[in-house]
Amino acid sequence: MAGRDDTDTGPLPALCAPRFVGRDRELATLEAALGQPAVVLVDGEAGIGKTRLVREFLAARTARRRRVLAGACPDLRVPYTLGAVVDAVRDGVGSVSGLGLSGLGGALRPLFPEWTAELPEPPEALEDATAARHRLFRAFVEVLGRLDVAVLVLEDVHWADEATLEFLLFLVSRRPQPVSLVLTYRRDEVPPDSLLPRLSSRLPADAHLVRLPLKTLDVAETAAFVSSMLADEHVSNRFATFLHGRTEGIPLAVEESVRLMHDRADLIRQGGGWARRRLDRIEVPPTIRDGVLERVARLRSDTRTVLYAVSVLSGPADYATLTAVTGLSEEAFASRAADALECGLLRENGPGQWSFRHPLASHAVYEAIPAQERRAMHLRAGRALEGRPLPPVAELARHFRLAGDCESACRYTERAADLCVQSGDVATSALLLHSLVTTVPLPAGPLARLVTKIQFQALPGSDPYSEIIHALRSALDDQALTPEQEALVRFQTGRVLMVAGEIEAGRLEILTAVPHLAAHSPEAARARILLALPLGTARPASEHLRWLHEAPPVAPSIAPHDRLRQSVERAFALLMLGEEAGWEAARQIPDDAASPREAAVVAIGHTNVGEEAMRWGRYDEARARLARSLALAERYELPDYRDSIASSQAHLDWFTGAWAGLAERVARLVDDESGVRLKDRCEAALVAGLVQTVAGDRDAARERLRFARRDDQQRIEAAAALARLCLHDGDVDEALRLTEEPADIAVGRGIWPRATEVALVRVEALVAAGRLGDAAGLVAAFERTVGGKDAPAPRASVVSCRAVLAEARGRLDDAEALFAEAAAAWEALPRPYDALLALERRGRCLISAGRPGSGVPILCEMSRQLSELGARDDAERLARFLHEHGWDTRKTRGRGRPGYGDRLSPRELEVTRLLAGGLTNRQIAEVLVVSTQTVGSQVRSAMRKLCVTSRTALAIRLVESGLVGERPSSPMGDE
Repeated sequence: MAGRDDTDTGPLPALCAPRFVGRDRELATLEAALGQPAVVLVDGEAGIGKTRLVREFLAARTARRRRVLAGACPDLRVPYTLGAVVDAVRDGVGSVSGLGLSGLGGALRPLFPEWTAELPEPPEALEDATAARHRLFRAFVEVLGRLDVAVLVLEDVHWADEATLEFLLFLVSRRPQPVSLVLTYRRDEVPPDSLLPRLSSRLPADAHLVRLPLKTLDVAETAAFVSSMLADEHVSNRFATFLHGRTEGIPLAVEESVRLMHDRADLIRQGGGWARRRLDRIEVPPTIRDGVLERVARLRSDTRTVLYAVSVLSGPADYATLTAVTGLSEEAFASRAADALECGLLRENGPGQWSFRHPLASHAVYEAIPAQERRAMHLRAGRALEGRPLPPVAELARHFRLAGDCESACRYTERAADLCVQSGDVATSALLLHSLVTTVPLPAGPLARLVTKIQFQALPGSDPYSEIIHALRSALDDQALTPEQEALVRFQTGRVLMVAGEIEAGRLEILTAVPHLAAHSPEAARARILLALPLGTARPASEHLRWLHEAPPVAPSIAPHDRLRQSVERAFALLMLGEEAGWEAARQIPDDAASPREAAVVAIGHTNVGEEAMRWGRYDEARARLARSLALAERYELPDYRDSIASSQAHLDWFTGAWAGLAERVARLVDDESGVRLKDRCEAALVAGLVQTVAGDRDAARERLRFARRDDQQRIEAAAALARLCLHDGDVDEALRLTEEPADIAVGRGIWPRATEVALVRVEALVAAGRLGDAAGLVAAFERTVGGKDAPAPRASVVSCRAVLAEARGRLDDAEALFAEAAAAWEALPRPYDALLALERRGRCLISAGRPGSGVPILCEMSRQLSELGARDDAERLARFLHEHGWDTRKTRGRGRPGYGDRLSPRELEVTRLLAGGLTNRQIAEVLVVSTQTVGSQVRSAMRKLCVTSRTALAIRLVESGLVGERPSSPMGDE
């Protein structure tokens, strides 16, 4: 290091803006990629230089004929619909007059109110949200084409709203691709449910994709970077190495550190170059934020106020608006504005347009504003923007919300939410309302009204409820309310609590509200329907039905949306209570919807009916309802509804034996703690636990099943599954404890649709404990409760319960016949796993009755079929049982059932020939005098051997193979 005599102690010169260093290769790659329509993904951490790379690229293309538009996605709690795209078009185009836009251009009016006079008339409103959004996207493409835009640059797309990402997917899917895309993002900040990964994973085959990851600077590049800030003078290697080690070569961190050391006078000139003071006398800030804040603290108070104003506006701001937000006089603002620009944190986006050079700096400054001053600035910003001829309602909603101006925030938030819905952006509409309700202490009336409008399923995250519940309870605690106002707020509190899974707390709030709700109001009807739902600590079915009958009928005078919601909820309550009238009510739920808001209600309705259809054992109905719900969710862009549908579909697939890939599907739902609702994770956990049980992973199964019990809708079936594991381990007492309350709810209190699984395992536990009288009483009560209702699953369970009881009483012939009857009932649903378990019990009865010649082949066949289904643990258990009793499964099968490899056995050939003749499984069973499950097993085996996946394909393959002599009839589907 140079001696002290060489040290220059004179004043430090002003710093220069850093030169573009270490990115020549990346810039060349970017230029080369855009010689054709392309998608360029620029990936790098905060401060790495993504924005600088883009700006150098833009500067290099300014002299070219075709246009480049650029925008950025701000880090806002609620991003504006298509905000970055709108800003890019608005900033790059002075006017759209003269473009000769078609009628499509009128769809842009809600997003560009300042161009209303220049755009075509608004097109006819579309009821389909997807169609409305598609039309909007086409309008943007037309504008880009008329402007001859070659490249659209969007920065920070990890913060983009869903509509922006969908528009980008729309652009890259068109042929030819209308514009090239340059997108910058931070990989680590992409939300789990973001559409952004699809831009690279689902591009058309002919798309040109370029990934451009940015690396940190090395020591030599760090030295050159710092030198460019110091008038290109030499920077000592030791100083560069020291700075590189402290900043990890992140350009923004290097720049902020040099600026801070310059402000501190920690930089000295020695030996003709720049160095630093003694190492132990220099402190480099640990983060960019700390460095920015220390630099800002050194500025004059009025200069800091200018920076505060720019951060409050969170985007390019003009001179007049900034002056208004600061609260300074024009003279004072003018004198401090130059200082604010010179500090190096701001940039001029255009004439009179200022913004921060980097979002990190903007965030750091914004967070440092004292709370009271920040609210005052947001209020001044709102009033300044409100005075524009065409106020930006989304920005006004944000500013007045953060200023705490309740009335203005409500007015502009609802207007902004309505505009989002018009553009097909239901998710942003829900976010806007949620943000307002949870951050501003609203009066009771607007609060209850806005909570009603929030579509919770459209909100991201696993818990959108807690903050809403807190806001409602705060209103109850802090505001002087009339009894009617209090009742409305309590009703909404109870409703949200129940949706969030806090059933008893929600029920208590609603019970308190009911006496004070207006007699014929929608809230009065909904309150009674919610009390009719047999959730939580369920009351006797008769009590729940009383609440349902007390609910006022659907009045023609109430709004159509309220009428629809009331009808849907009533159908759900009836089905949960086991009332067959619920199916007629469910048939009144429309298959389609006229708006996104209506679609949300209809989709939930079909999902709920689908879940109840599963409990009743009407699996075709369940599958059809879930398909309708999914179609609505996709059509109206309701992404979070898909998780509910997916978990219910997985549950249905478990019952019907469609186990291929099931474990992976449910694991994705269970493990997504931040993106999937708790109730959906619990249903998926239930299925995961069941799958792990049959695979033999009982410890993991217990963990999943215990988690599933956290949701009221799954807790009874999860308790039954846990109890079955206990019986497997010989812990009868625990099995009895687990099933006591669930069995009392499902059978004792008459909520029989939830009894299918728990009643059977409860009977088995009582039998194992020697309590045959209690078991008989439970079976009789279960059979009496189900009665003659068209509920195939509970009825099959009743037969299984009777069979278990007959076996326990030693009536083996009766038990064998009942297990055969139960197997047929389960197979008809179809529930193949339960059918195979019933047949296993039948085989054991035959062996116990001294007829091993009949029983052992059944057990051998069940072991094989259980293995094929995926129930390996059951298959191995059966094989061990047979081996322990000296029955060799191979010999048993060898004597009566020779192995045929990939050839059809004589019985399989006989069955498939009848199938090719157009017979159903039931008709084939009648011809051959066998059970339908045996026929189904032989059909599946034949399909596997002939490598086909449908009955029709199987029939055709038989003809092609010469196994039947004439063209087959069209086979009937399985019954």
